[in-house]
Order: sequence, then structure tokens, then C-alpha cells
Amino acid sequence: MKNLLLALTILLGTASSCALKPTNKHDVFTERAQLPQEEAVHPRNSLEWWYFTGHLRDKATGEMFGVEYVFFHFNITGKKDWQMVNFALTDPQRQQFRYDYRVERLPRLLASALPLNLSTQKKDQRWTLTGQEGTYHLQGRMAQHRGHAINLRTQPLKPVLLHSGTGYENYGDVARAGYYSYPRLTTTGTLEIDGKVREVEGQLWYDRQWNCNSVTNKGIGWDWFSLQLDEPAVTAGGAAPTAPVQHEIMAYLLFDRNSSRTVSGGTYSGPGQAVDLKAQDFQLDVLSYWTSPHSRLRYPSKWRLRIPSQGYDLTITPLVPDQELTLKLFAGIKMHYWEGMCRVEGTHHGQPVQGNSYVELTNRGKSEK
Repeated sequence: MKNLLLALTILLGTASSCALKPTNKHDVFTERAQLPQEEAVHPRNSLEWWYFTGHLRDKATGEMFGVEYVFFHFNITGKKDWQMVNFALTDPQRQQFRYDYRVERLPRLLASALPLNLSTQKKDQRWTLTGQEGTYHLQGRMAQHRGHAINLRTQPLKPVLLHSGTGYENYGDVARAGYYSYPRLTTTGTLEIDGKVREVEGQLWYDRQWNCNSVTNKGIGWDWFSLQLDEPAVTAGGAAPTAPVQHEIMAYLLFDRNSSRTVSGGTYSGPGQAVDLKAQDFQLDVLSYWTSPHSRLRYPSKWRLRIPSQGYDLTITPLVPDQELTLKLFAGIKMHYWEGMCRVEGTHHGQPVQGNSYVELTNRGKSEK
């Protein structure tokens, strides 16, 4: 689950003295997600986003890079639309992280139309997202960090994944959200890093989510994990090995810092199956922490994820410790969160497995100085 917008909307609601009332009353479908309609803008919806993260390889050098690119749409009062775009690039070879963003009130309500045609302008740079149902074009150039840009096209490698089997995820009594993913989008195109254009290929994870109802508590934070695992194919009788078998995991932890209450869940996707994960189905342990030199916030920075029912014992490690973003929303209001490129290693039913991950962490507490 992508949960940055929940915190953002809370802050915007506070700053504008408006009551935050996320709603799904304007939606056509409320029990089961329906495509392609859900890809389009949900008019007057308080919380929705189109979210891409993943690892891409330079075809010439083999170097790996991380990408985060997301369009948010939200409407606090049901009358005025806001949009935010986040754009980040991670270079683990040089331990470099660059990001840019824009928050704007739109002059008119976004239209519900397909294919998607979302855009924003920052200074002399235009950021766009077009397409639908796994076939997208992502294009943007950072205004804050010149020489950093993306121009990527995607195609779905695996079918759409409806979380909880219906495309609606329940987060206890805190929120109920429409949620589906394309867990593997075959991606090609170019990245520009420090002014150098690189032809890349790889796989992105795409999350589409809307209707996070009743999120009004500033103490609520979120941890979210996406894992793309490539496992050696099992062969018999000395047969030649085949292509690795692809498995995916999404896991989240919602926590209330005031009450210490937590809600967790997720989805396991394997060949021909999707399994809804409840809190009792997995264990997530923090192995180490990292303190930001910018915000002084203390973030988890390495995890052990165990899913006994599926035979997984995995370690998730950030490839760059400092992947923290700071968003300056209004005078005196800042929001910090960590979202970063990670590597996965471990075992599946005792056999070695590895893969890629992206992790998002919001609403952390100050560290001890």
C-alpha cells in the first residue's frame, strides 16, 4: 500500500482548516474493483494515486538504478482538486539519491477519462503519465536537480493483482481502500543521471489505490513493502534449467504511535495463485536503524520478513541508507518520509532466493540527540 498521501491530506486539511472527509460515494463500484474504469480519475475523491517503483539496469554497463514516480490526486472539500507529483532516482553505485516534487491546486476538477493523461509543470519542466492497464509512458525531468530525468514505457508482464481478492483492502477500522497492482511491468527507455543518458531495462511495480476513508489521526504511520523475487526453477533428471520462477509479495504495517495499536496484512502472488496475508501469517522484524542527518528522524533500515505458510525467510536491505524525502507543503509545514530501493536475499522452503524491493516508511519519531 502507498500511504504518503494519507499524511499529506491530513496536513493539508489541518492547514486549510477544512474537515477531512475522504469518501467513496462518488464511485461507480464500491465492492469489487472493475477495470478499466478504476484506472481513470475518481472525481471528487479525497485520496487516490498512480504509483511506480522499481529497479532498472543500464543495458551497457549493467549498473542498477531505482525509480519512484507517482501522481497523487486529492480533494479535501469535494469542490477543489489538488495534485502532487513525486519523482526520485537512486544510484547505489555512487550512493546518490535525488528527488523532486510539486504540489498544486488545480484550476478545475480532473476529468474521469481513459487513457490516463496526467501532467504537471515545474519551472520549465513538464512531468507526464499517460496510458492504462499496465501500458504506460512516464516522462519527466527534475527542475530541482538538473541532469536527472526519465523517459520510460511499460507493458504488463503479469496480470493485474486485486488485493484481498476484490481490489478492496480493509485496514481495520482505520480505512477501506480500493487497491490493485501490476506487480511486474516490463520497462524500457532512458534514465538521465548526472547528465548522462542511459538506456535501461527492468521491471517496475505499479500500485493503484483510492478511497482511504476515515484517516484523521496524525499519529498514524505506515510501513509498506513490495518484493519481486526470482527463484531458481526446479528441474528433474538433469534437465536444463529454465527461466527463474517469479513470485511477488506486498506487505504493510499500519501503526498508531499514540496507542501502539497495529494493523498489518498483504498479498503473496505465485504462479497461478494469489494469497491474502493476514497479520498472523507473517512476521516482520527490524534488524537495524538509520538516523537521518537532515530531519533527525530514526528509520528502520533492515528487516527480516518471515511467511511460514509460504516457506519464506527473507532479509530486506536498503541499497542506499539515505533515501529520505522532505516535502515543504506550506509555511512552517514539512513532511518527511523514507522510500527506497532495497535488495532481498533469503530462502524459500530452504532454497536460496533473491530479488528486488521498494520500501516506504512514514511518520517516524525523532531520534535521541
